[in-house]
Amino acid sequence: MNKLTTDEILTKDAHLIQSFANLHALKQADARTAIVAAEGAHVTDSEGNRLIDGIGGLWCVNVGHGRREIIDAITEQLNTLDYYSTFYNFTHPAAAELAEKVASLAPAPLNNVYFANSGSVANDTAVRMLHHYNNLRGKPEKKQILSRMGAYHGSTHMAMALTTPGYSTGWGAVEGLVHHLKAPHKYREAPGMSDAEFLAVLEQDMLDAIHRIGADNICAFFAEPIQGAGGVITAPPGYHAAMRRITREHDIMYVADEVVTAWGRLGHMFASEDVYDCVPDIITTAKGLTSGYQPLSATIISDEIYDVISGPDAMFLHGMTYSGHPAAAAAALANIEILESEGIPARVQTTGKLFEGLLRGLEDMDMVGEVRGSHFMMGIEFVRNKDTREEFPADANVGGLVAKEAQKRGLIARALGNILILSPTLIMDDALIREIAATLRESIAKVSADLGI
Repeated sequence: MNKLTTDEILTKDAHLIQSFANLHALKQADARTAIVAAEGAHVTDSEGNRLIDGIGGLWCVNVGHGRREIIDAITEQLNTLDYYSTFYNFTHPAAAELAEKVASLAPAPLNNVYFANSGSVANDTAVRMLHHYNNLRGKPEKKQILSRMGAYHGSTHMAMALTTPGYSTGWGAVEGLVHHLKAPHKYREAPGMSDAEFLAVLEQDMLDAIHRIGADNICAFFAEPIQGAGGVITAPPGYHAAMRRITREHDIMYVADEVVTAWGRLGHMFASEDVYDCVPDIITTAKGLTSGYQPLSATIISDEIYDVISGPDAMFLHGMTYSGHPAAAAAALANIEILESEGIPARVQTTGKLFEGLLRGLEDMDMVGEVRGSHFMMGIEFVRNKDTREEFPADANVGGLVAKEAQKRGLIARALGNILILSPTLIMDDALIREIAATLRESIAKVSADLGI
């Protein structure tokens, strides 16, 4: 393919609909960035600028860009078997091997894997499976779902209903099925409470919802270990274990949305059990499963659920054309091999803590209200007044201003209103981590000065 100039790319790009963007604003000549190449922890734009990929593509390029092992595995697979479905009685080696591998890494009771092509579809699949599961158990009324304010579970129609309501404004979502509990965000929801006091409030909030809706009507509770696109919100210590205990006591399935947190981002292949002492009934995952080299997601379910939906009178009427696509499965197998052979999750337990610590150090700046998250999943919230925690107006888009300054200095960061999100590749060394922290400090200082703070 011939190389295109920036103007040529952007002219053609006028026909492309970007995701989660103000499409009108993108009509401005300087509003879009064309990424044309990538290697390791860096990407290159169409003007030749080399940038640190501070968002890992989109929370996903865990092992870094340009890994020949994954590219070669995809190529070899396409040369051997380019495509076949996993419908009906068909399977193929790559999907079979990957299913076994994923099940071996997930918490012990989760031994059954359904592949799709995105985290949104993985969560939709979990809902469909649980509704089917309860129908087969003779409990067809058990369909309601508990989620949380601040959640993000995807942008398909069902996954958007699971997501915090603000995301569906002007669009709509499935109605009457999902009930949102309090956000577990102590900085905003309970600044005067201890962690233990806030945890007690959150437990009671769930119990009140169960009492109001009726346990016999609720099939599942969906929760991200760390709420990602909702602002990188971390719950108080013991939260997930406590919510798991409550759901188990009320025959409610616990669905852990590990689309972002799995595959090393928090220092483990899966975070639920190893980090949060919570063994869910279902784990949904995507992104780092292939490090973004191919679209692939997995809905991993417990033997308890599988035994019901695979009964002699059951028919599994759910399927996607590309479920378990051979090339995507090959990419995931090669990606997991890199994670394991190079000990990347274990390395993240050290490098991720350095990254986290340096970013938390930014809290000494007047405009930084809270730095939150864990390891290589971090969020920075900007405030007008640090003492009162007064927020900037939503249209101030201070996160966007900081992201723009950071990109000028060679770092891509993700803006979310007045929050800045960092989710870089997991392969960075100490020097690159320190460079990111220094770049962020310079960028925040520039925006703070411009705003007179």
